[in-house]
Amino acid sequence: MSKTITITRAAEFAIGELSRQTAVLIETIRYYERIGFLPVPQRGTNGRRTYNIEDVKRLRFIKRSRDMGFSQDEVRALLRLADGGAKSCGEVQTLAETHLRDIRSKIRDLKKLENVLAETVSQCTGSGAPACPVLEVLSEVPKLN
Repeated sequence: MSKTITITRAAEFAIGELSRQTAVLIETIRYYERIGFLPVPQRGTNGRRTYNIEDVKRLRFIKRSRDMGFSQDEVRALLRLADGGAKSCGEVQTLAETHLRDIRSKIRDLKKLENVLAETVSQCTGSGAPACPVLEVLSEVPKLN
């Protein structure tokens, strides 16, 4: 189920509205400002941060990138490429292919872990037996390949 978020027509709005528009927590927005993902916001006459439509677009880009599992360094590279004007699809493709290989490797590792855990759990009777197969497997010294 996808949630449609409409962008406010106002030229400037507060951090709370940016948070609502993007489904990103206020503290995360401030963090992204500190690490340079988002530009330092303008300040209104009241001294509060003000944001605009471009900030919404950029924050949605960052959020989607993070949701897809890109690291901060990868997001920074994607932002650099997106901001550069002369976007290099080849560079983006290389970065995405590397990320895809990492994800596939993690999936293989998780499948191995699933098999070991499923086998161990299947040996567990749940009784008060002195030897618990799950605890035994967790206590084993791992084999080096």
